[in-house]
Amino acid sequence: MAYSTADIRNIALAGHAGAGKTTLFEALLLAGGTIGAAGAVERGTTVSDFDPMEKERHHSMQASIAAIDRPGGCHVNLIDTPGLHDFRGPALSALDAVETVAIVVNAGAGIEHSTRRLMEHARLRGDARLLVINKIDQDGIDLAGLVESLREAFGSECLPINLPADGGRSVVDCFFRPSGAADFSSVAEAHQRIIDQVVEINENLMGRYLDVGEAGLAGEDLHAAFEQCLREGHLVPICFCSARSGAGVAELLDLIERLLPNPAEGNAPPFVKGQGADAVPLRAEPDPDRHVIADVFKIVNDPFVGKLGIFRVYQGTVRRDTQLFVDDGRKPFKVGHLFRIHGKDHVEIDCAIPGDIAAVAKIEDIHFDAVLHDSHDEDHIHLAPLAFPQPMFGLAVEPAHKGQEAKLANALAKLSEEDPCLRVEHDAELNETVVRGLSDLHVRLTLERMRQRYGVEVATRPPRIAYRETIAAPAEGHYRHKKQTGGAGQFGEVYLRVEPLARGGGFEFVDEVKGGAIPGQFMPAVEKGVRQGLAAGAVAGFAMQDIRVCVYDGRSHPVDSKEVAFVAAGRKAFIDAVAKAQPVVLEPIVNLDIAVPDGHMGDVTGGLAGKRARIHGTDARLGGECTIKAQVPLAEVVGYQTELKAMTAGRGRYAMEFSHYEAVPAQVQRQLAGAWRPHADED
Repeated sequence: MAYSTADIRNIALAGHAGAGKTTLFEALLLAGGTIGAAGAVERGTTVSDFDPMEKERHHSMQASIAAIDRPGGCHVNLIDTPGLHDFRGPALSALDAVETVAIVVNAGAGIEHSTRRLMEHARLRGDARLLVINKIDQDGIDLAGLVESLREAFGSECLPINLPADGGRSVVDCFFRPSGAADFSSVAEAHQRIIDQVVEINENLMGRYLDVGEAGLAGEDLHAAFEQCLREGHLVPICFCSARSGAGVAELLDLIERLLPNPAEGNAPPFVKGQGADAVPLRAEPDPDRHVIADVFKIVNDPFVGKLGIFRVYQGTVRRDTQLFVDDGRKPFKVGHLFRIHGKDHVEIDCAIPGDIAAVAKIEDIHFDAVLHDSHDEDHIHLAPLAFPQPMFGLAVEPAHKGQEAKLANALAKLSEEDPCLRVEHDAELNETVVRGLSDLHVRLTLERMRQRYGVEVATRPPRIAYRETIAAPAEGHYRHKKQTGGAGQFGEVYLRVEPLARGGGFEFVDEVKGGAIPGQFMPAVEKGVRQGLAAGAVAGFAMQDIRVCVYDGRSHPVDSKEVAFVAAGRKAFIDAVAKAQPVVLEPIVNLDIAVPDGHMGDVTGGLAGKRARIHGTDARLGGECTIKAQVPLAEVVGYQTELKAMTAGRGRYAMEFSHYEAVPAQVQRQLAGAWRPHADED
């Protein structure tokens, strides 16, 4: 089917786990004629949840893509994203490939943890937003109250564009053909609110509306103003549906086609050219005849197809048999095969125009967030980075069977390519490989996927917590390194000062030496020695941070001074200063959002009190649940998932996110220091 960029709609379904995104995805594909019968999550027959673990657990763990071709020529790229917080990485990366994010809300559960986070993420990235209230045919739900809750939480710009009718068995339009009776509110009133919100975005349009009324406005005027409202966040439409019964699904698909922005109408993606302070914004023009700019938002390591890079085209046309560069690579690759993705299936296509989502296979250099382009004029271009949650939960892993070390490393590398929130770290000193993710569930399911896909089994144990060290006061240090071995000797002397920085300040190295007391060519060696001291720690062997080091004096020898001497002198002078600067151990503090049944709130809050937690509040939710918000040291929540399940009869769940570092209590610092045995220095 031939279509243009103006015919494309890119939309992602996002929301909390259990909101019904996958069922809605299936219902939209059915309504659009892409599939002949709707699958079911419970039977493992949906287009998007095709992974064996997704079928087994009835939850999406990766973003899945399919397309709908409408009779009028509209081409809808639809992305189903995971709702579990544990798989936030694949969800957030997929949201960058669309103009519109549809936040799906469970009518029975209301506003949940992920609803707020995803709404804010989409707002900050400049996406058009749509609130889809699903499961409207449930018994005992208060849809009118839910709409008011949404408006209170996200602003008065959230307005119904249709309303449920017949007890949730159908919906009635409030924009195109506003007539009929709704289960609550008034269709005419909802229509008037939408029109008033749309026309006030443009002064000329508002003036005409006040002069001649709605009848005097052309459809094109309202369409342009409607899209401007979506782009600027001036309007967040609310629509209703039941993905199970099909109520409102055809109307949602019609809304997608008629009102949502195409790739030329949405906000321009945040591309920049250059690095650091030299980076300047760059606008990718959705022109099929310009040089190609495309961004890889998803990597799949398929055992049969090989590495698959799924990308969104922003500028130019990607054609089969053409050549593309990856980032700033000097050597291009040939697009031997170009695919459109439909769940687990890959359909070959000849070209991909601006706005299209497509894939290439077996390109080893390709990676998540890579920019593909066909000219060196587009070197040094990248999208502004996404703010992914920091992976804080870790498990140390080693192969269960000897001789599989290389196989384990290869499997972990492939899995971490697919998930931006999965990190693999190797501590050479401890010879420990740690897999870090967003939660215990995230890491353990990743290891289970590794076993199923790559046949690698591992033994696990808790890793070291990512403690850090810093100082609480300024101090000075000095060291003279002098060695004579019969031939040329070694000499270097360093005076320095250490000062604490604010939390998150990192490390600063300042050269304040006057008069060439330390020749300039040796200053990098002094910094290297200081950094060695930072990495080794001073209290309990953890890396140091939030420190400024000012080197202000020293001495050198015209013959014996060498880099190795100033490395040693810098390290020892730093250690000398830190010992006088009230060194402290810092521990990671995480934000916990815990959802539990009301009857278990006291047990959970009591348990948190014993974990040095600070409880910031509780919120009542629909369905007899409450949310507990707390900050707690990461060391105290290792294995918390099992504990929470036991306290709540399996009904409790939580999301964890890194907050900040702060000093550990004195008794904890003594324990950590007592367990550390620093190695003897080898000069």
